[in-house]
Amino acid sequence: MTQNTIDSTQIIIGVDTHKDTHAAVALNALGTRLGERIEPATPAGYQQLLNWAKTFGQQVAFGVEGTGSYGKGLTQFLRRQGLKVVEVSRPCRRGQQRL
Repeated sequence: MTQNTIDSTQIIIGVDTHKDTHAAVALNALGTRLGERIEPATPAGYQQLLNWAKTFGQQVAFGVEGTGSYGKGLTQFLRRQGLKVVEVSRPCRRGQQRL
Protein backbone atom coordinates (compact mmCIF):
# COMPACT_ATOMS: atom_id res chain seq x y z
CA MET A 1 0.00 0.00 0.00
CA THR A 2 1.34 3.43 -0.99
CA GLN A 3 1.05 6.24 1.50
CA ASN A 4 0.60 9.81 0.28
CA THR A 5 2.72 12.34 2.11
CA ILE A 6 2.76 16.10 2.13
CA ASP A 7 6.05 17.96 2.30
CA SER A 8 5.28 20.73 4.77
CA THR A 9 8.56 22.48 3.90
CA GLN A 10 7.21 23.53 0.50
CA ILE A 11 5.90 27.08 0.56
CA ILE A 12 3.22 28.88 -1.41
CA ILE A 13 3.15 32.67 -1.41
CA GLY A 14 -0.18 34.36 -2.07
CA VAL A 15 -0.10 38.01 -3.14
CA ASP A 16 -2.98 40.51 -3.07
CA THR A 17 -1.90 43.27 -5.44
CA HIS A 18 -2.77 46.95 -5.24
CA LYS A 19 -1.61 50.06 -7.08
CA ASP A 20 0.98 51.12 -4.49
CA THR A 21 1.56 48.03 -2.34
CA HIS A 22 1.38 44.25 -2.48
CA ALA A 23 0.27 42.20 0.54
CA ALA A 24 1.72 38.70 0.73
CA VAL A 25 1.08 35.67 2.89
CA ALA A 26 3.29 32.59 3.18
CA LEU A 27 1.58 29.20 3.59
CA ASN A 28 3.08 25.76 3.93
CA ALA A 29 1.69 22.76 2.05
CA LEU A 30 -0.60 22.02 5.00
CA GLY A 31 -2.17 25.48 4.75
CA THR A 32 -0.55 26.85 7.89
CA ARG A 33 -0.02 30.61 7.72
CA LEU A 34 3.65 31.27 8.33
CA GLY A 35 3.79 35.02 7.92
CA GLU A 36 2.48 38.15 6.25
CA ARG A 37 4.19 41.09 4.62
CA ILE A 38 3.32 44.30 2.79
CA GLU A 39 5.83 45.71 0.33
CA PRO A 40 5.77 48.62 -2.11
CA ALA A 41 4.75 47.78 -5.68
CA THR A 42 8.19 48.69 -7.00
CA PRO A 43 11.19 46.69 -8.25
CA ALA A 44 12.85 47.15 -4.84
CA GLY A 45 9.64 45.98 -3.15
CA TYR A 46 9.49 42.89 -5.41
CA GLN A 47 13.03 41.98 -4.34
CA GLN A 48 12.19 42.54 -0.67
CA LEU A 49 9.13 40.31 -1.03
CA LEU A 50 11.20 37.57 -2.66
CA ASN A 51 13.93 37.83 0.00
CA TRP A 52 11.24 37.50 2.70
CA ALA A 53 9.64 34.52 0.94
CA LYS A 54 12.99 32.72 0.79
CA THR A 55 13.25 32.77 4.58
CA PHE A 56 10.45 30.18 4.80
CA GLY A 57 11.95 27.52 2.53
CA GLN A 58 11.45 26.34 -1.02
CA GLN A 59 8.70 28.20 -2.85
CA VAL A 60 6.49 25.93 -4.95
CA ALA A 61 4.54 28.79 -6.49
CA PHE A 62 3.43 32.37 -6.13
CA GLY A 63 -0.31 32.93 -6.43
CA VAL A 64 -0.67 36.48 -7.70
CA GLU A 65 -3.90 38.41 -8.10
CA GLY A 66 -4.13 40.55 -11.22
CA THR A 67 -1.12 39.29 -13.18
CA GLY A 68 -2.23 41.47 -16.10
CA SER A 69 -2.82 44.64 -14.11
CA TYR A 70 -1.48 45.64 -10.67
CA GLY A 71 0.41 42.34 -10.36
CA LYS A 72 2.04 42.51 -13.80
CA GLY A 73 5.38 43.94 -12.65
CA LEU A 74 5.68 41.43 -9.81
CA THR A 75 4.71 38.57 -12.10
CA GLN A 76 7.36 39.52 -14.65
CA PHE A 77 9.98 39.89 -11.90
CA LEU A 78 9.20 36.47 -10.38
CA ARG A 79 9.18 34.72 -13.75
CA ARG A 80 12.58 36.24 -14.60
CA GLN A 81 13.80 34.56 -11.39
CA GLY A 82 12.56 31.21 -12.77
CA LEU A 83 9.69 30.99 -10.29
CA LYS A 84 6.22 29.62 -10.97
CA VAL A 85 3.43 32.22 -10.93
CA VAL A 86 -0.24 31.26 -10.91
CA GLU A 87 -3.03 33.75 -11.65
CA VAL A 88 -5.39 34.03 -8.69
CA SER A 89 -8.88 35.40 -9.20
CA ARG A 90 -10.06 38.24 -7.02
CA PRO A 91 -12.63 37.06 -4.48
CA CYS A 92 -16.23 38.12 -5.02
CA ARG A 93 -17.14 41.33 -3.29
CA ARG A 94 -20.31 41.68 -1.28
CA GLY A 95 -23.29 41.70 -3.62
CA GLN A 96 -21.33 40.37 -6.60
CA GLN A 97 -21.77 36.99 -8.15
CA ARG A 98 -19.39 35.31 -10.58
CA LEU A 99 -20.68 33.08 -13.29
